[in-house]
Amino acid sequence: MLIEKNIDLDLTQLSGQTSQPPWIFENNAFKDIVFVENKPVLFKVSQKDNFLDFNYEYPLNSDFNISDKVLLDKLNSIFDLNFNLGKFYSYLDNHEKLNDMGGFCNGLRLFIAKNKFEAILSSISSSNNSIARWTKSIQMLKEKWGLKISYPSGEFYSFPDVNTINSCFEDDEEEFAYSDNILDIGNCNKNLKSCGFGYRSTYLKKASEFFTLEMDLSDISKMNYDEAFETVQMIPGVGPKVADCLLLYGYNFREAFPTDVWIKRIVSHLFFDGKDISVPKVREFGMEEFGDYAGYVQLYLFHYARKSGLMVKLKNK
Repeated sequence: MLIEKNIDLDLTQLSGQTSQPPWIFENNAFKDIVFVENKPVLFKVSQKDNFLDFNYEYPLNSDFNISDKVLLDKLNSIFDLNFNLGKFYSYLDNHEKLNDMGGFCNGLRLFIAKNKFEAILSSISSSNNSIARWTKSIQMLKEKWGLKISYPSGEFYSFPDVNTINSCFEDDEEEFAYSDNILDIGNCNKNLKSCGFGYRSTYLKKASEFFTLEMDLSDISKMNYDEAFETVQMIPGVGPKVADCLLLYGYNFREAFPTDVWIKRIVSHLFFDGKDISVPKVREFGMEEFGDYAGYVQLYLFHYARKSGLMVKLKNK
């Protein structure tokens, strides 16, 4: 099925949004398991000119059938295909400080979470971490504890649920202490830390406990932005920047403006003549200045700086 909406699939998938790692890329298509009506459907998306070519598979020996409309609605949600990029580009073109960005990031869309729990753990894992490292760690997590499902295209792993992560060992010492059949701690590789999460392993375990004992994942969707922003910071390992990442990429709160040192430098350079503006002030400015476009502007600011050479310039200052 050809979806005639402007999108750069590579840029969207590989942009480091903390909703999820990039999907598995093989045979010129990005593939991953998406649960639709509680059924594991393998989504396959590829680039067709400026548009999206969408196909899907059911597990081998399965007997369920889901309407194309329901599947397309899910696809539209994940790749934010109902967002009017043309209108957004007009906004950028008419903004004195932003009018170069559409050309550098044409087709970049939000990559919204297909799984809210995955977005939470991904966002926590991304804190003070490189894109390559956290995405690799999340993929390892899926392969160790996710459900392996066979499709005509091969075997793929779903993201483990809250209860599964809650029952995982945090590190090799805990695994060794509770495993009677392991004689050498060096053989302990079924724990969160073995996936490369480092000190964040503690936060992942505590976050899973939080959603087991204190809150349902769906509760956040029912809140307004301010309430959600305060609430998600109750999750272990979630500070203001991770909270905004989680709300933007996981729950599609478009007014969120995730702010780290790089966004601070970019905004300071473009809007404040390079003055040293605090991270909270930059976040507040972004939300007030860009309104409902704040999340998209933040996403475009980062990639504009990276692709235009501005990031190198700011790094050398």
